[in-house]
Amino acid sequence: MKTLSMMFCMFLVQQFFAQEVKTTTITVVVENIKTDEGAVLGSLFTENTFLSSNPEVTAKGEIQDGTATLVFEDVPERVYGITAFHDENGNGRMDFEATGMPQEFYGSSNNKFNPYGPPTWSDARFEAEGPTMELNLRLTR
Repeated sequence: MKTLSMMFCMFLVQQFFAQEVKTTTITVVVENIKTDEGAVLGSLFTENTFLSSNPEVTAKGEIQDGTATLVFEDVPERVYGITAFHDENGNGRMDFEATGMPQEFYGSSNNKFNPYGPPTWSDARFEAEGPTMELNLRLTR
């Protein structure tokens, strides 16, 4: 009986101190898309996964009048970076020139363009908090 009482008390303490993970929905409006062909593909990254082939979440947005919307739902609140590109030919991946330069327009959260290479974590990072967030992202090449 004493053991059962101790287990019940431990259960109550655990429930009292358990913290619910807060989540948010991040809506990204992608602007200045040159054509309505294809779709915009976006990825949400943490610092450890930034620009890797294993993003935390991906989203796809159809283009209408040069604008697409990406929605990342039920995302735990923390620091993220977002990248997106216009998949004009619909092959599901970003295409590059033989020199390594992108053939398709791309962008990252905070709209900071790095003329010397891909987006950097320090430029793209932002704090995801609150029940909903809306970000604007502009594509460039």
